[in-house]
Amino acid sequence: EVQVVESGGGLVQAGGSLRLSCAASGILRSRDCMGWFRQPPEKEREGVAIIDRFGQTEYADSVKGRFTISQDSAKNTLYLQMNSLKPEDTASYYCAAGQGSGGACYIGRNWYNFWGQGTQVTVSS
Repeated sequence: EVQVVESGGGLVQAGGSLRLSCAASGILRSRDCMGWFRQPPEKEREGVAIIDRFGQTEYADSVKGRFTISQDSAKNTLYLQMNSLKPEDTASYYCAAGQGSGGACYIGRNWYNFWGQGTQVTVSS
């Protein structure tokens, strides 16, 4: 059974930092893409950052230069370091796993079929 479990959300002031973690189990890491997504209140879920098994990454324009996705393959854990947080980063953040296509990973949410329960990030102004 595939499971992904997020942790690390919380309340932070604008300009602050948070690190999210995602523990993944039951996933054949050598074939998978993993990513972070977020869903602000009353908005659709959007891709934030993804990483493939080689460590190649892709970011949404809104977080480039501020967020960093990384992974510890030995621990099967995914991270999202979020710096210079803004109120518009407030959202439920989700970790997800998928297999992409033809060896490539994509940031669109439809490519991911295993999702965590989400962790709330709130940035106050």
